[in-house]
Amino acid sequence: MLSKKLLKNTFLLTAASLLMSGIGMLFQAWLARRLSPAGLGLYQLTLSVQNLCATLAISGIRFAATRLISEELGGAPGGSVRAAMRRCLGYGAVCGSLAGALLYVLAEPLGFLWIGDARTVLSLRIAAFSMPCVSLCAAISGYFTACGRVWKSALVHLIEQLAGIAFVAWLLGRADPGDVEQSCAAVNLGRCAADVLSLGLMLCVYLHDRHRHDAKAGSGDGLSLRMLHIAVPLALSAYTRSALNTLQQLLVPKGLRASGLTANAALAGYGVVQGMVMPLLFFPACLLGSAAELIVPELTAQQLRRDTQAIKNTAGALLRLSLRYSLAVAGILFFCADVLAGVIYHSREAAQFLRLLSPLVPVMYFDMAVDGCLKGLGQQVWSMGVNILESALGLGLLWLLLPRYGLTAYLGILYFCELINLALSVFRLWRCLRAAPDGAHRPCAGAGRCAYTKAP
Repeated sequence: MLSKKLLKNTFLLTAASLLMSGIGMLFQAWLARRLSPAGLGLYQLTLSVQNLCATLAISGIRFAATRLISEELGGAPGGSVRAAMRRCLGYGAVCGSLAGALLYVLAEPLGFLWIGDARTVLSLRIAAFSMPCVSLCAAISGYFTACGRVWKSALVHLIEQLAGIAFVAWLLGRADPGDVEQSCAAVNLGRCAADVLSLGLMLCVYLHDRHRHDAKAGSGDGLSLRMLHIAVPLALSAYTRSALNTLQQLLVPKGLRASGLTANAALAGYGVVQGMVMPLLFFPACLLGSAAELIVPELTAQQLRRDTQAIKNTAGALLRLSLRYSLAVAGILFFCADVLAGVIYHSREAAQFLRLLSPLVPVMYFDMAVDGCLKGLGQQVWSMGVNILESALGLGLLWLLLPRYGLTAYLGILYFCELINLALSVFRLWRCLRAAPDGAHRPCAGAGRCAYTKAP
């Protein structure tokens, strides 16, 4: 049974996520028509590189802030909430600034050599200025998640999204519709302006909220090491996975061209799957995404209390919810693919891909819930290791099969890799929950082991 506090915060975050996802999907549909499928494909390629740099900027700080603040609120010795946040913000500022500087300096080789299109260089340089904002906002979001006041960060993100759409629409209105480089740069400039606004609002909300915590509580001894112990392994794993995912995204259009498609047709096919179908598949995941995020501090608190039965009940409730919900969503997407893709994107091709990928929804959604449980039990390094294995396996299969079988291989590889990821994650969670029989357990210190082991 999920706690009332968790259910309340899940409802609030889900409502905000549904609203933002709905707005984002409509904006994506408008963007697809404004940029054309080929232009959308080029934008998605620049986005894949930006996501890699955002991973460098965040460097595990969102989850580290959530876990560290949860421990401080749960009574862990050696520090205070304010001291923990000072370290998280300092870490985020350093990582975000380094990531932004790297992206700006390396924009030209990344655009020419990685993406293979000089039209992306300007967009990458603009995106570099967003990186410090992204990292600092991630740290503050982790704080609000741990404190159970997610509505504050959700409200800021909603304002950021609406402002970003307004900025992008205004800038695109002044760009030449036939100039793909100028249009992509306008989108990135609008997003960058929204990120700056978001950081300003986040800092104001955090500074107003932190009075709830005693400034003099705790000495702060050991907090930096605890934060690094959480963030650094997760960051290294995230770097690897994000780099592999970026290589995958860059390899797809090249592999499609090698299979016989023209450059524009390859970009268009990639743009339909990544820019149209995937947002539709993940739009209903707001409920599970919110629950999987909010269950982290819930399970952390139960772990600190050594309440094994509560952990099993909480994890079991989330997993049952995810399975039932994902099966219902998959059925709706499969049978309503023509209507959804037609109304939103006016694309028959998007409807075909949506129907082909809808059976993958239960696998992706259930894996999302399992990952949330693993992170709540301190298994974030294992979870990231499985994700790295999935990405490496997908990259190898794409390199081997995509030039020969085209989009058919791409869809098959998506299924295969998601199933491997889910199987390994479920096995690990089962072992962690099974490792702590009632009355004989204690918390584990290591992130690589199960959350509990038998007491001697």
